Amino acid sequence: MTPTSSVHDTLVTVASGGGEEHGGAYESLSAYVIGGGTLLALFLLLWITTRFNRDR
Repeated sequence: MTPTSSVHDTLVTVASGGGEEHGGAYESLSAYVIGGGTLLALFLLLWITTRFNRDR
């Protein structure tokens, strides 16, 4: 087996869920909740950064 085909087979296995029965994703985590939480965290970091750079 060549390294290229080995990498290809590995990527196909990972992309298909790793051969797990349930798809490998956590069903309790919503993409909207994670995205909203991440956006909120980034806005908080932006607000903190702007408070510390008042002299500019």
